[in-house]
Amino acid sequence: MESVPQFTFDNDLSKTSMNTSTPTRMPVLFVGHGSPMNVIQDSPYRRAWQALGAQFGVRWPKPKLILCISAHWITQGWWMTGMAQPKTIHDFGGFPQELFEQQYPVAGAPEWAAHTAQQLRQPHTGQPVGVDLTEWGLDHGAWGVLKPMFPAADIPVVQLSIDYHRPPAEHFTLGQQLRALREQGVLIVASGNTVHNLRTINRAAADDQAYEWTVAFDQWVGEQISARHLEALVDFQSQGQLAQLAHPSYDHFLPLLYAAGAVEADEPVEFFNEGYQLASIAMRSVIWGGELRQR
Repeated sequence: MESVPQFTFDNDLSKTSMNTSTPTRMPVLFVGHGSPMNVIQDSPYRRAWQALGAQFGVRWPKPKLILCISAHWITQGWWMTGMAQPKTIHDFGGFPQELFEQQYPVAGAPEWAAHTAQQLRQPHTGQPVGVDLTEWGLDHGAWGVLKPMFPAADIPVVQLSIDYHRPPAEHFTLGQQLRALREQGVLIVASGNTVHNLRTINRAAADDQAYEWTVAFDQWVGEQISARHLEALVDFQSQGQLAQLAHPSYDHFLPLLYAAGAVEADEPVEFFNEGYQLASIAMRSVIWGGELRQR
């Protein structure tokens, strides 16, 4: 795979170092978000998100901005949210009214989004990423995990869309372009699932129960990440029927490619939430890097 130039972003976030003696590289997160009910119901997954969020300001500095790539914003071409107050989108149906009443009144970052979108290049055209000023906001793949992590809603959030119709390699390539943002206090949060097949869900299944193919594909993903074979994730469809069962449509897998592209192969990696929901959703989540780094 061709190397991608790393851009230097000269904007407000990059002008102020979070640590004057030792610059800090923020971690990259891939979060398996699963059912929207995780936002309002006590579960081991939600508790893990809460515990992780509490580590920012302790293990890592508090992010200056969060860039979220969610499985639920599919567009033609790539776009960033550029509004000052992104709305909370309830993009689901058939759930309790309490879930529809949830709000995440976080600020956007219009100037930063406009500048950064101009720096990024859409892989197939070389054109800048678009900026959406009115249409989207934050869907449940974004606010559903960020609200438990950062309940104060005091960190600006920008969402990056996914052009589902482009080949997997291009999503990885765009993720590589995001790498430089980590040096500027930007936390990259990719939200999807390593396995996501709503056609075969079993509502009676416990969280430690899953189909054999759910376990097999999730373990394959974990093995590639543990072995630092991140580019192998691009070729997930080489797993044949296993990949087709795991992702009849692969919108929930693509966010993982952005996260994988945004890290360096030798960065430390940790897994959490290594469980399942409804037998055909894998909740495996990943933390890459974020250690202090001497220059």
